[in-house]
Amino acid sequence: MRKTLTGAAAAALLLSACGKKEAPAVPVATPAPPTAAEADAFIAGVNDDYRRLLPYLNAAQWAQATYITDDTQMIASRANEEWLEYLSRKVQESKRFNGVEAAPDTERGMLLLKLSTANPAPSDPAKRAELAKILSKMEANYGSGKWCKTEGQCLSLPEIEKIINDPGASPEARAQAWAGWHATSRPIRADYQRFVELGNEGARELGFANLGEMWRAGYDMSPVEFDAEVERLWTQVKPLYDALHCHVRAKLNAQFGDAVVSKDGLIPAHLLGNMWAQQWSNIYPLVEPYKGVGSLDVTAALKERRDAEYKKRVAEFKGKPTALDLAEIEHQADAAMAVNMTRIAEDFYTSLGFPRLPDSFWDKSMLVKPRDREVVCHASAWDMNMQGDVRIKQCIEPDEDQLTTIHHELGHIFYDLMYNPLPPLFQNAAHDGFHEAIGDTITLSLTPAHLHKIGLVPAQKPDPKAVINAQMKWALDKIVFLPWGKLVDQWRWKVFSGEIKPQDYNAGWWQLREQYQGVSPPLARTEDDFDPGAKYHIPGNTPYTRYFLAFILQFQFQKALCDAAGFEGPLHECDIYGNAEAGKRFMDMLAQGASRPWQETLEKLTGTREMDGSALIEYFAPLMDYLAEQNKGLSCGWAGEKA
Repeated sequence: MRKTLTGAAAAALLLSACGKKEAPAVPVATPAPPTAAEADAFIAGVNDDYRRLLPYLNAAQWAQATYITDDTQMIASRANEEWLEYLSRKVQESKRFNGVEAAPDTERGMLLLKLSTANPAPSDPAKRAELAKILSKMEANYGSGKWCKTEGQCLSLPEIEKIINDPGASPEARAQAWAGWHATSRPIRADYQRFVELGNEGARELGFANLGEMWRAGYDMSPVEFDAEVERLWTQVKPLYDALHCHVRAKLNAQFGDAVVSKDGLIPAHLLGNMWAQQWSNIYPLVEPYKGVGSLDVTAALKERRDAEYKKRVAEFKGKPTALDLAEIEHQADAAMAVNMTRIAEDFYTSLGFPRLPDSFWDKSMLVKPRDREVVCHASAWDMNMQGDVRIKQCIEPDEDQLTTIHHELGHIFYDLMYNPLPPLFQNAAHDGFHEAIGDTITLSLTPAHLHKIGLVPAQKPDPKAVINAQMKWALDKIVFLPWGKLVDQWRWKVFSGEIKPQDYNAGWWQLREQYQGVSPPLARTEDDFDPGAKYHIPGNTPYTRYFLAFILQFQFQKALCDAAGFEGPLHECDIYGNAEAGKRFMDMLAQGASRPWQETLEKLTGTREMDGSALIEYFAPLMDYLAEQNKGLSCGWAGEKA
């Protein structure tokens, strides 16, 4: 191949060849320092790029999550690689404006750009491609994971959870199901170790010590200050968890005996009615304070509606249905019930003044598990194009937990719709805990009176015993979650920093679960296992402290909204359904998105700039009084508990 030279390079070579005297060096002009106007233009260009590029990335990831194949995995990996390359390039370009005094919105946009991904990619193209491939592989492994009890009998996660969630199943059956699901994460242990190496390298290129430090930098305070803030909040609410743990352990000990559950030690995780022991509402029948008082069997009511839908469709069928026809009718009944449950949740938001969901939501959302393909059933909310194409992905079943989850997911959707008018860099939550708290705030209004109002439970007469029962049920969800919500990222931060070495991944995980939750695995674990990877957010690389913060904030938000609604009475009785003033206050806060520091956004609704657990403590005051009486004479706490 012949290479030619042009311009100044060719002239210099010609002069040299002719033996002429070298011309004096021409001084190179120093580039003018970047200006505020150039910084503004840079951020404006990034916002334009987001609108152009993100719909493609989201479409590729949606396809992979709702249609798991090697092909969709490859497409999603390639789209993610391209997006990571773009972000890395723009973050590097943004460093040119360090020290430029630009408009406040521009400076905030620069910060949010730097922190815009949980997966910072190294600048090396080969490593960036490797990171994208690992991320897609880990998520696909989770979505397609199965436990094969016997040859030809393989169960997906929702099917395995039915065993774990059933308090009537034997401890042995639940332990077997627990082990079966946790075995599905073993294949990604080496992938996760490599992900940590690549993620840390990407974070270091952005100026952070490791990926954990980068995650903690996204809260309008230093990582060290954020650590202290999380510890302060945990210290505030820990006594509530300790009291509940003590009571539940005593009930389980009475049920199963010392050989299964000790009176003063750790609770076996598989006996708590949840695959990860993160919420214990499924064992409510075992710990119900006053049997049958104020019965709130929402699941039974939902299943009755679903069964009625199925019977109606069978009756309408022309001719005698075959087994295949009946299976399709079952699926149609499930889909109709999923829409019905989603409409119930939508109605709550619109009663406050939020807009109705767009038609495209109903056309494009995945509300039930398809019969013909593998999907990621983990519920999630999607803003596809930052201009109104919003969807949820959820394998809805007719039970109370799923109804609550739909209210939660629609909280994300309505937050998206409220801040869609903002520039894309500001289209996010004030901090990630806000995003998770919105829908959960709404669920706090699903009081017994509200559930009766929408026809899911009988009318409830005022009864202090019914209050304790209702609070126990909520506490098994809301209070129980708190240590789990904190420990998941405690493990990751220690992994990212190197405090937990790869050879100790599993041991480090269980040390934290013992320390914070007071639970133990149902069978011996080794470093051949990778139990953290059995929770979606680890292979999906979704930061988790947001959920801990959300479980604090939702009560703080609810108290502020109840005050705005003029509610007078115990906080646990407040239902803001249909209150326009509360809705306006809520929407005004959401419309700010990430445009302002979270402290300002919080103050807009609550009047304070500090997250605070006191509203949660106030909400559960009746139950805490009850538990104090019940726990008298018991040996509470456990060895290894964090003080």
